[in-house]
Amino acid sequence: MEMKKVSSCFSTFILRLLSFTSFVSSQSDSCSSKLTVSNLIPFNTSSLTCMSAWSSEGFILRYENAGPSLWNFVLSAPEKGAYIAIGFSGNGRMVGSSAMVGWKSSSGVGIVKQYYLGGYSSNQCPPDKGSLSLVQGSSLIVSRSSRLYLAFQLSTAQPQSSLVYAVGPSNSLPSSGGYLSTHRDMASGPLSSSAGGGGGGDDDGDDDEHGRKGDGEGESSSGRKRGGDDDRDGEGAVARISGGGLSLAKKHAVLTIVGWGILLPVGAAMARFLKHHDPLWFYSHFLVQGVAFVVGVIGALAGFKLEHDLGDGRDVDAHKTLGIFVLALGGLQVMAVLMRPKKEAKARKYWNWYHHNVGRVAIVCAVANIFFGLWLAKEARDRSYGYGIFVGVWVVVCFVLEEWRRKHVVECAVC
Repeated sequence: MEMKKVSSCFSTFILRLLSFTSFVSSQSDSCSSKLTVSNLIPFNTSSLTCMSAWSSEGFILRYENAGPSLWNFVLSAPEKGAYIAIGFSGNGRMVGSSAMVGWKSSSGVGIVKQYYLGGYSSNQCPPDKGSLSLVQGSSLIVSRSSRLYLAFQLSTAQPQSSLVYAVGPSNSLPSSGGYLSTHRDMASGPLSSSAGGGGGGDDDGDDDEHGRKGDGEGESSSGRKRGGDDDRDGEGAVARISGGGLSLAKKHAVLTIVGWGILLPVGAAMARFLKHHDPLWFYSHFLVQGVAFVVGVIGALAGFKLEHDLGDGRDVDAHKTLGIFVLALGGLQVMAVLMRPKKEAKARKYWNWYHHNVGRVAIVCAVANIFFGLWLAKEARDRSYGYGIFVGVWVVVCFVLEEWRRKHVVECAVC
């Protein structure tokens, strides 16, 4: 009886282990494995160079220079109910590039379109536009074992040297007209021009060794050089632009919200309602506003870097201009502290008026720009609601404290 129980438990364990192994293998693709959909692709895939284009998102790129004016590409990525994209850029930026985008529709039909990425919004990235010279009948997307395989051929002597990768929001497909929602994540990396008849593709067991031919030596987001044997899967050639972990876009959002959107209003409230605790109010106000300024400046610099990486987009000009205005007001406040007159000076009341009102304008503009930025980034509503709740609570608390201050505190005119 005991032996039967042990045998039954052991059999169950083995079956579950095999099931788990099968599931894991279905979720993965690598340069050491065969291209399982080669029989479905309308061009020869036996000599494709392979590289791990974006390991954090599971992007595998196989490609080759198949002739004087012919390039073959097969991009594979996990199937998450979203589009996958590969763009060709002369400078590594998204804006101004042309991209091949593919997804599996809700009816199970694979859809592949070329896009011209003219900006950040959907209407600035029209479908069936772009400068890529596609070989007719070569483009398709195949779904196999929970992965998407986007294949296409370019009729060109040399594609643009920088590749831009993107993945759409999970479980959110493009509209019926083919217009894309904002990508969930994005990265870029170089395209090696020496990919001719290398490994990858269908070569059994030799793909990883030959596939490194296409990796080159690149720089990751940490700035560390990686290549050759130190970068077996080519991830060193990819520079993260956004998403995954804490991306540059998310860093920009978090830093500006914490600096300009939370600490700045809190520090202003300290100066307003803690005057009866002298000198605690002054040191608290000075410390919090100082941290707010530093964090806000770092967030603004992240925004400039983000714009540089993604390219110029007209629809962020207003957000950028308002952000620079807030940054300038913050700088003026720092300069004002350095030129603060003594309490006995006649100019002190004018300095107080200037310092208080410039601070108020900075807070209003910062809060407005944060909501505007969240809207531009098409962040989830709960994030905007979360920050909105903080602003609402801050306003109510300030109103209550202002009423209390009027009744209990006699404000010094020169404080």
